[in-house]
Amino acid sequence: MAEPVVDLDPRAPDFVRDPYPSYGRLRDVGRVFQWNDLGHRCCARYDDVNALLRDRRFGRQILHVATREELAWPEPAAHLAPFHEFERHSLLELEPPRHTRLRGFVASAFLPRQVDRAAPGIERLAHDLIDRFAERGTCDLVADYAAPLAVGVIADFLGVPRDLGPSLLAWSHDMVAIYQARRDRVIEDRTVAATVAFSALVRDFVAARRRRAGEDFLSHVVMATDADGQGLTDDEVVTMGILLLNAGHEATVHALGNGVRAILEHVPDAAAATLADTAGHVEEMLRFDAPLHMFTRYALQDVEHAGVMFRKGDVVGLLLGSANRDPARFSAADVFRADRAPNPHVSFGAGIHACVGAPLARLEMQIALRVLFERLPRIALVEQPRVRDAWHFRGLEALRLAW
Repeated sequence: MAEPVVDLDPRAPDFVRDPYPSYGRLRDVGRVFQWNDLGHRCCARYDDVNALLRDRRFGRQILHVATREELAWPEPAAHLAPFHEFERHSLLELEPPRHTRLRGFVASAFLPRQVDRAAPGIERLAHDLIDRFAERGTCDLVADYAAPLAVGVIADFLGVPRDLGPSLLAWSHDMVAIYQARRDRVIEDRTVAATVAFSALVRDFVAARRRRAGEDFLSHVVMATDADGQGLTDDEVVTMGILLLNAGHEATVHALGNGVRAILEHVPDAAAATLADTAGHVEEMLRFDAPLHMFTRYALQDVEHAGVMFRKGDVVGLLLGSANRDPARFSAADVFRADRAPNPHVSFGAGIHACVGAPLARLEMQIALRVLFERLPRIALVEQPRVRDAWHFRGLEALRLAW
């Protein structure tokens, strides 16, 4: 069956500012459609996105089951070699059995009892950051609170000094920029430079942990072994550490900025409501305006879905931001409701690639939100914020508040 074809520029200013009306139209187009501007098929309805996230016939990796010649792919660009070498060990880009092995080393570090140990440090950091601007009467929540909090939490979790924060932030921004809809040689060169510098730093920390381990995440994965007594290589640990900071920092900053904006725009008596049900507000923040709007998957074999045939190697984009606003799954989907129960949003993905760091992200957001509204219950928007031109990531350039 021929699927519908859509022409929609993901960098169009109106789409960047508010993609949700367009997502509604995409859901009406059909279960599977060709998005010409992206160059591949997509699914926008909740049931399809949720199903394909869990469908093992689709995966993040394809070259383990097909050759470049078979897929008619050109050889990778030589200037991107350092980045591709980094990604070769990325949990996000692998399929079983290697994915299963790597995730096994990481998962135990994110068990609730392990993550809960971070709570006092997160709370102290949140208060320390607010102390810096509370008397000013105004702040940019993204730059003054969300970003330094997120990178500080991840730095503590990894076991690296917080004063490296500016470098970690800059490298993280440059590395994840390569995944955006906009991409050119300048972005690619910055990504490679950040990958090389970031990897060199983390490699030094890994070497130090091999000499003397501590209680941090890097020590955990450096010292861990599998059932056969085998541990991770330095390359695997380096990629894992960088991945944790990039994914944890970028998503949490955007989720906090998007979410606080949504609360202030949609929730009467925001402080009282949020403090009464912080966990509920965090889940609705993640659903209502997710920080990541698309995951892609490869068809690992010839497979049919919704009457459309995917050939081995075909790409499908799973539109998380659209799925989270699908009225077929969420009543009053465009309304912010912290009392949704259940709230099965797909912002952390699903299936074997579901976000392993979700427990830490939830804890961090709950503490950050509670401390913010406890300390500054009268916060209000100073201006309508601008959304970063970085789809399929969704975040604010700034969120200016006053009290």
